[in-house]
Amino acid sequence: MRKAVITGMGVVSPVGNDIDTFWASIKAGKSGLGPITRFDATEFDSRVAAEVKGFDPSLYMDRKDARKMALFTQFAVAAAVQAWKDAGLDGASVDLGRTAVMLGNGIGGIEIFEQSHAKLLESGPSRMLPLTVPMMIGNEAAGNIAIRFGIKGPVQTAVTACASGSDAIGQALDMIRAGRADVVVAGGTEAAISAFAVGSFCMLKALSTSYNDDPAKASRPFDAARDGFVIGEGAGVMIVESEEHAKARGARVIVELAGYGASCDAYHITAPEPSGAGGARAISLALEDAGVAPNQVAYYNAHGTSTPMNDPIETRMVKAAFGDHAYAMKVSSTKSMTGHMIAAAGAVEAIVCALAIRDGFFPPTVNLDKPDEECDLDYVPNVGVSGPIEAAASGSLGFGGHNACLVLRKYR
Repeated sequence: MRKAVITGMGVVSPVGNDIDTFWASIKAGKSGLGPITRFDATEFDSRVAAEVKGFDPSLYMDRKDARKMALFTQFAVAAAVQAWKDAGLDGASVDLGRTAVMLGNGIGGIEIFEQSHAKLLESGPSRMLPLTVPMMIGNEAAGNIAIRFGIKGPVQTAVTACASGSDAIGQALDMIRAGRADVVVAGGTEAAISAFAVGSFCMLKALSTSYNDDPAKASRPFDAARDGFVIGEGAGVMIVESEEHAKARGARVIVELAGYGASCDAYHITAPEPSGAGGARAISLALEDAGVAPNQVAYYNAHGTSTPMNDPIETRMVKAAFGDHAYAMKVSSTKSMTGHMIAAAGAVEAIVCALAIRDGFFPPTVNLDKPDEECDLDYVPNVGVSGPIEAAASGSLGFGGHNACLVLRKYR
């Protein structure tokens, strides 16, 4: 099989809108959580979110084009432009017919749906937004990335809820190995901090409600006082490239994208299977795919949502997949800082793993003051630490029972 490498990365996130700012914030344990400002959340049970701040789409696209895109698409295009440039593809001779896009998304342009539906109810169908459909549907982020760069190969969207970003990158790996593309723009994007989406998650009792007056404390994975996840937004995109293609153009390689595994719990539409067996299977498949033994993984970036249900189940999942090594390796949830970025989460967390390997740094789980008794691994509480990382894994779990895991390792 052809080896796949990561040669470029880009990010738009609640803690920074470029790789350097993002990574500095993660290393410092900086929180991106705060009060919801996108709409009046006074009557909502949860009034906390991890919003992207200071985002300027004009840095990455024409203002006229931006007005035709929903926010999730703007985030994706911005992260893709960063990754393309970071990979040195600007001005490079690339066969665009051998270049692909594989992007994860969960909810699409939900703010466009809200606006257009309100127009329908208030003023009738003739006043609806003319571009409602092409701005709202989930594949439009991938399509706009293709248009931005003239990409003519496969352009597809993975929709597996919170596992979407990880699945998209895993499918990019498969595409490279199969020889269907030389370069894949891969990742995930989401922008669902809207009244409809937040209200819907509130009805599921999934969001944190106890920290509305202290938002920075609301996401606290593995902590005994956690009470739900905090909705986030943003995009993470990486350039996945065949080693042969990267070498031929003299590209800098960040890390190897070594393995991917996926499974389904087939248990419940929103709850993970209690034993964690499905997620453990995805991890084991990813390790096998990478040719990496469990004890070679120094760092696991957990799904770690901060919900009462997820965290102990994921702890059991990690123990089942890694055995005794689960207690020796470091585990952390960067959602404690970024919130839960839904479809973007897996992609952004894969970027965290790449940076952790590159710099030899284990990111912290902030707000971990008193671990749940069922969560007894080394979650790097509150302060990150330095140390060698040969290989790292990132796990993602989505509604519907979707499980995905990516394995990255140092490039040699």
